[in-house]
Amino acid sequence: MTKKEAKQRVERLKKIINHNRYLYHVLDRQEISDSALDSLKKELFDLETQFPELITFDSPTQRVAGKPLDKFEKAKHSKQMLSFNDAFSEQDMDGWLKRVSKLLTRDEVEKIDFYCELKIDGLAIELVYEKGVLSVGSTRGDGEIGENVTQNLKTVEAIPLELARGKGGDGSFIVRGEVFISKKEFGKVNIEQEKSGLPVYANPRNLAAGSIRQLNPKITAIRRLDSFAYDLITDFGLETHEEKHKLLKKLGFKTNFYNRYCFNLREVFQFHKECQKIREKIPYDIDGIVVIVNSNRIFEKLGVVGKAPRGAIAYKFPVKQATTVVEDIKVQIGRTGALTPVARLKPISVGGVVVSRATLHNQDEIMRLGVKIGDTVIVGRAGDVVPDIIKVLPELRTGKEKDFKMPNVCPVCGSKIVKPSKEIIYRCSNQDCFAQKKEYFYHFVSKKAFDVRGLGPKIADRLLDEGLVSDPADLFGIAEGDLAPLERFAEKSAANLIKSIQNRKNVDLPKFIYSLGIRNVGEETAFDLADHFRNIENMERAKLEDFQSIKDIGPIVANSIFVWFSRKANLEFLNKLKTAGISIRYTKKENKNQKLSGKTFVITGILVGQTRKQAKEKIRALGGDVSESVSKNTDFLVAGLEPGSKYENGKKLGVKIINEKEFSEMIL
Repeated sequence: MTKKEAKQRVERLKKIINHNRYLYHVLDRQEISDSALDSLKKELFDLETQFPELITFDSPTQRVAGKPLDKFEKAKHSKQMLSFNDAFSEQDMDGWLKRVSKLLTRDEVEKIDFYCELKIDGLAIELVYEKGVLSVGSTRGDGEIGENVTQNLKTVEAIPLELARGKGGDGSFIVRGEVFISKKEFGKVNIEQEKSGLPVYANPRNLAAGSIRQLNPKITAIRRLDSFAYDLITDFGLETHEEKHKLLKKLGFKTNFYNRYCFNLREVFQFHKECQKIREKIPYDIDGIVVIVNSNRIFEKLGVVGKAPRGAIAYKFPVKQATTVVEDIKVQIGRTGALTPVARLKPISVGGVVVSRATLHNQDEIMRLGVKIGDTVIVGRAGDVVPDIIKVLPELRTGKEKDFKMPNVCPVCGSKIVKPSKEIIYRCSNQDCFAQKKEYFYHFVSKKAFDVRGLGPKIADRLLDEGLVSDPADLFGIAEGDLAPLERFAEKSAANLIKSIQNRKNVDLPKFIYSLGIRNVGEETAFDLADHFRNIENMERAKLEDFQSIKDIGPIVANSIFVWFSRKANLEFLNKLKTAGISIRYTKKENKNQKLSGKTFVITGILVGQTRKQAKEKIRALGGDVSESVSKNTDFLVAGLEPGSKYENGKKLGVKIINEKEFSEMIL
């Protein structure tokens, strides 16, 4: 990127960041996620690091929070309240330590150790005590001046109104900390909001901030806020930050017992990993750890750069959302000929994994998002699935962005692209398209189908390219010697692959049905078909009305299944599989406890105590049904962490929504 391009990008980033920071810090609401805003700020910080001459006094990297609200009296801080720069990886942390080390002597660098605290998603506060009694409590505001919210802070039980006499609490001094609300209390408040027909709060931080800024302290009191003290501003001659925490605890302040001393960065990295692992079990929201140079003398010597102390940094957890640039949009041909637009992204880390592509699903989705090639977008990722583009940031457009158009011919085989009436999907008209054949191979050997271990896309491509197989049935006739001519295919690898293929000749009926790749037939429909027909021969002989009579199978899906079994080529493929020695078994799990009989469940979001597969198996074992889509026939919607659109659909339809704990109690 040239300096001119960087300057233009920096100006656009400053504008969008300032807008969203004002919403977040002043109005206690937001238009984009914390993760997306962090990603934008990190890009700005990196550009200013690369081009320091572009740093201006009004840059978001040089300012703290937002201006204080007019409805409160102002409270001037004796010492500026700062915020932290962010790090998202071990490489970022290494870079931070190298930067600060350049400002120290060799002896000081050798003495650097760290004190680590949980980074709580709350509101920073300052508490001023006169003769051991709380006199002023304020928010951070713009770092120099905050809002005087003393009466509201007095309702927080964790904040002492008077300090222990004889333990250093007789004088005047300043303490800083964080006010937050627990996950449990946050949930209670939102339940009451829903009952009252009021909008729910987006996150605990917004609720905590809004509660502290209430003009009526009684409202603050019923929110049951909590607080941790984390810094002592008054100089008591203490040598380390760790000693500050010990004194704060002695004075009667609530300090966080998770905090830890770390001798070096290796211990910091370990602490970060441990906190990330237990993150969901901690009763309040955290988004990382704060790493502080433990020596108070060295910390003060390092000073401040912009809005942040050089001697401390927020080492955040992998972001759930991030911003990046759509460098191109390509179409991918699926196993049924469907064209799926896929955005090729400037590589970005999302959820701890570097991603370079995101699905755009279909042309309608592109139109809904308004995404163009060259756009800056927010990307989200859950689990191991391909990430989605969540939102476009048109404020960052340069005018060079380009619209995307679906191709008229298949980019693989050159056949005409068709769009059947009443469908939103474009398809390649050639059923023998090589791209479809490859995608079907991947599907056939996938975990939910035949689950052939060791046979990934690269090996499947080689087998197809070399002409060793023409369809998945050919896999079961491959001998070890057939793989010998393949370059770099070791003898042991060949033996392991053949063994893996042969071990999959016995397959459960639901998996077999799913493996066939019938349009509109997913894992749940495959289970429904297996339970109804009991064997594949009954499906071959079935009429259209037989498929239509099955619960949860609509006319479009029924027609897809009937058409598939009507085609001669598909019946020949089934026969070829049987000839290859494939044994299809159907086992109806008998369980005397059928307490979920007649109940239909849908699962959305991330489950913590079990996998989705395990949850579905438990539902079926107890006689219940599992569906992939929410409808008026859904009895229970199980909502895990970060629920998707099914959650909103369920609320609109009035479906009973239960959390994972309630679900676990139900299946006991």
